[in-house]
Amino acid sequence: MTNSDFTTRFTVDQTPEEAFAAVNNVGRWWQGEIKGSSGKLGDEFTYEFKPYHYSKQKVTEFLPGKKVTWLVTDSSLNFLNDKTEWTGTKITFEIGWSGKKTEIRFTHAGLVPEIECYGACSNAWSSLIKGSLRSLITTGVGEEVF
Repeated sequence: MTNSDFTTRFTVDQTPEEAFAAVNNVGRWWQGEIKGSSGKLGDEFTYEFKPYHYSKQKVTEFLPGKKVTWLVTDSSLNFLNDKTEWTGTKITFEIGWSGKKTEIRFTHAGLVPEIECYGACSNAWSSLIKGSLRSLITTGVGEEVF
């Protein structure tokens, strides 16, 4: 069985620990308003990009330098028919060595081609992950992508 969850990856010269720190500095790479914290297991934060997107994430896995998972516990995506499409999905960053580089693998489990948000959301994630997050890891500054 093939996994159809949205996944993307990239490599950088920085260490896994540096990449992990950038991932968890959510407000520096995910454009919009971030409230709360994502720095340890059990933390919760909200993301809002008015008037289109609201979501609440809970940190359910936190392995420093290796992996972090957020469970989306609430969502309202106002451009969709089912505004709660993200609720119950999981967002995971897996970080590790790939040769002499650090690889960051992003997966949004539940963001699959069969749901309405897939096209717009996978494009947005690609820009955020490969643009803004990569820039934050490599230069210390996230990029505006929207």
